[in-house]
Order: sequence, then C-alpha cells, then structure tokens
Amino acid sequence: MTHSDTRVRADHSSRDNYQMTVNYSNVGVIGAGAMGRGIAQIAAQAGSQVLLLDSFEGAAVRGRDAILAQWQKQHEKGKLDAASRDTLAARVQAVDSVQALAACDLVVEAVVEDLEVKRQLFRELEAVVSPAATLATNTSSLSVTAIATALKLPGRMAGFHFFNPVPLMKVVEVVAGFKTEPEVCRQLAGYAAQMGHSAVQARDTPGFIVNHAGRGYGTEALRIAGEGVADFATIDRILRDQAGFRLGPFELLDLTALDVSHPVMESIYRQYYEEPRFRPSVITAQRLAAGALGRKSGEGFYRYPDGEMQKPPEPPVPVVGAMPPVWVSPRAARRPELLRLVHALGAQLESGATPSDAALILVAPLGFDVTTVAAVERLDATRTVGIDLMVDDAATKRRVLATNPATRRDMRDAAHALFASDGKAVSVIRDSGGFVTQRVVATIVNIAADMCQQGVCSPADLELAVRLGLGYPQGPLAMGDLYGPTNMLEVLFNLQTVYGDPRYRPSPWLRRRGALGLSLTHQEE
Repeated sequence: MTHSDTRVRADHSSRDNYQMTVNYSNVGVIGAGAMGRGIAQIAAQAGSQVLLLDSFEGAAVRGRDAILAQWQKQHEKGKLDAASRDTLAARVQAVDSVQALAACDLVVEAVVEDLEVKRQLFRELEAVVSPAATLATNTSSLSVTAIATALKLPGRMAGFHFFNPVPLMKVVEVVAGFKTEPEVCRQLAGYAAQMGHSAVQARDTPGFIVNHAGRGYGTEALRIAGEGVADFATIDRILRDQAGFRLGPFELLDLTALDVSHPVMESIYRQYYEEPRFRPSVITAQRLAAGALGRKSGEGFYRYPDGEMQKPPEPPVPVVGAMPPVWVSPRAARRPELLRLVHALGAQLESGATPSDAALILVAPLGFDVTTVAAVERLDATRTVGIDLMVDDAATKRRVLATNPATRRDMRDAAHALFASDGKAVSVIRDSGGFVTQRVVATIVNIAADMCQQGVCSPADLELAVRLGLGYPQGPLAMGDLYGPTNMLEVLFNLQTVYGDPRYRPSPWLRRRGALGLSLTHQEE
C-alpha cells in the first residue's frame, strides 16, 4: 500500500516537507468531547468537510452546535464575517454511525483512553473506509503501535495528538507507529500546517514529546516539597520569579487537575519500567484520593473560594539592628558577581582567607547542599547561609537563600534582610541539594537531552513542542545552553552525590556535549 497519490503536493523548500498541501476533502472525527470538537473545528477551517460522530446519543449534534456557537461568537466580536461563518457551518455535519464515514479520506479518533475500545473502533473503521484512507489516533498515553495491531493495514495509521484547547494550542504531535508508512506522517504534518498548527514528529514512545519532556517540572517540585525544603507557594514563586516559568508547578497541577495529571505520571513511569527520572509522588496520590483535585474541585495545592486562587502571604523581611560583616567562600559560584552584589547592598566585606568569628558566611554551590559545603570547606555551619547564583542576579526577580540545620536565626535573618534591602523579593528555604531552580531546571534539561539520545524526536522538534505545548520560557535544550551545559552536569553530578539517586544521572547526550563545550542542540553530522 502507498499514499503517494495526487492528494499531496510537497513544497521541498519547507522544513522537512511540513508545509505540503494535503487535500483531505472529507474528514471524520470520532468523539464529540472538547478534544474532538476542537479537531473538527480546525479541520473545517482548513477547508475540509467534517463528519462528527459520537457513540452517545445526541452528543455529535451537541458537539456540532458547540462548534457553530464558537464561530458565532467570533462573528459577534467582528473576527469572522457572516459569509465565512455560514460557509464554515456548512462544512460540519453530525452523523450517527461508523458507516457514515465511508467516504472519508482521513478519520481521527478522540475517544476514551482505553486500548481495547480504540482497537475495536479501528476494526470497524477499516471495514468501512477506503484502503487508501488515513486513520489517526489522538491518544496521549497509549502506544500507536498497540492500537494499530487491530488493523490489517497498520501502515495507514499514525498518532495525531492535539492539546486542549485545540484551536489555541498550536502544536500537534505526529507519531509513527512501528509499521506506519513515512508518507502518512508527512501528509498529517502537512495537513496540520493547513490547520494553522505546527507539527512535530515523534517516535512511538511513552508520552511522545510533550508529556515526556514535561515529566521533570512537576515531579522534581514534588520531591522538593516532599523533603520539606519549602511550601508549595514558595516553590511556585521561586520558579516563576527566578527561572521565568509562566506558572509554578503546583499552580499548573491545580489547573490541569490531579485526576488527569497523576495518572499520566504513573503511566509514563510504569511504561518506562520504573525509570527513576519519572518517579511519581505520594503527595499527588494522597491528594487525588482525597478529592483535592485543583481548581475544578475548589481545593488542590491552593484553595479556591468563589473560584479565586487563595495564596498565602509572603513572610515579612526581618528587621535587623546591626548587619554583621560578610565573608564569601572562595568556591562560590559567580563569586565576583556575588562580591559586587554584597558590596552594592552596603554590607562590610571581609577579604581574609578565613571568616572572622562575627561574619555571616555565604556559600553559593551548584548541586550541593549548604551542609555539604560547610563540612567540606570546614566552615562554621551556625553562621553559613547559601545563595543560589546559577541564574544571573540581574536576570531574576527573586533571590533564593538556603539555611542548613545548624544555621543560627540571627544569621538567617541578617542574610534575608541584606538581600532584600534593594527591594528584590527573597525566599529563604531549608537545605536542599541544588536549591529549587537548579534541581528543577537540571532535571528538565536532563530528560530532554535523553529524549534526543533515544531518538524520540529531533532537537528542533523537541524545542518547538515544549515551547508551544508547555509554555516554558525556553525550550529545554536552549535552557541548558542558557545556564551552561557544564553547569547542568555539575548540578546533576552533585545532586547524585547528595541524594544517591539514579534519578539525577546525566544523559550521555548532556554529558558528552557538556564535556566538549558543545551546544545541547548540536547533532552529529
């Protein structure tokens, strides 16, 4: 079987032929939930006649009405003229049987995430549609290869994974199963471009690209919270203000809801045979069992009285009568920058080889905790406070300090007051290897690097998918380049030393490029 027919006209000047014109004139969409409605809407906007089917009586009609209502709203806002609205409306039809999809040259299913349900559906479809028709699954967590085993012609099937809300989330994962013909993926990628979406190509691996790459953000934040390093709100504030994430991990978990996000964590962890990098947390398991799902249940990591997030206030800056002199460890990361900062904030700097008996001792480790640094450097732990300087201070809205179990309260307060004296926000956390930002960023970068090592997707598609699908401030490889691949390696190696956990073992992709001083987006010729 081949799909190299007259439906495809490739533009060979485009990126990997993603901008080809694909004339899927009749498209079937099975599933009239939010995902199916979104796919049907953008398929009609791409010029296709769309048949919407759902197994629940009346659901397809209601789905069509909801799509038409969206276009009517656009018309009322002046974004769509009446003629265009009516033309689009004429392209969407509700049908009540699989047999009604016989003339479709593309059928996309968006039904419940149940392997046997999907297999049975595709068996019925294959008996009805043309042998040249393309079949696509919108699965987010199941194997495309496993679904395609239901077909006599599995080469015609691929994953076509959109994200909610489909019209706004402008990325779609095109996933090749073990027997998927390359032309099928090229056609779907070209059709996605006509829909106004960017297609990224992925191998059939658990989580594909976006859900796989997204494992580090939430799971590492949960580990930090589980160690009692900081509360949920503080971790969110740090990752928003210091690293530039749009939402903190716990705000994001509340938004997606734990009945969605926790099963995905468990599914990817088990599908990768309990890979430590993807280990879920008992925190989300307990909250899911308690029904604290997030916004939609009124309570999650935050409370939502009247639908509004209720955040705890930030701790006040302590009032300190007399500021002690400050001594900065010779091994501190960004030591010249730290010295300039402390001087600019008005503190008295000590320049001796060792601190005086009155000095506040500052360390700035990468990956290590303050306790380890104080012990190795033989510092007085009662006066030692750590500061996270992986990120350039001028580029952040928040400074993060860490105490160790022996740090005196007066030294903690002095450090807090000093670094807040210019008005910049300060969070003080308990001791943690890699503070918060270092741990989370290094985990994200490491997972992304290993995806490239496994050949899950190209580095370019990984970067695009994560920017569009997760809204990170940079793609994960660009994030690693920004903070330095060698710094990422140092953080990971030192986290392994502190925690003894294979979760932090560096990917060969990261280790080799970091050792050679190469960009993480660099590919061998």
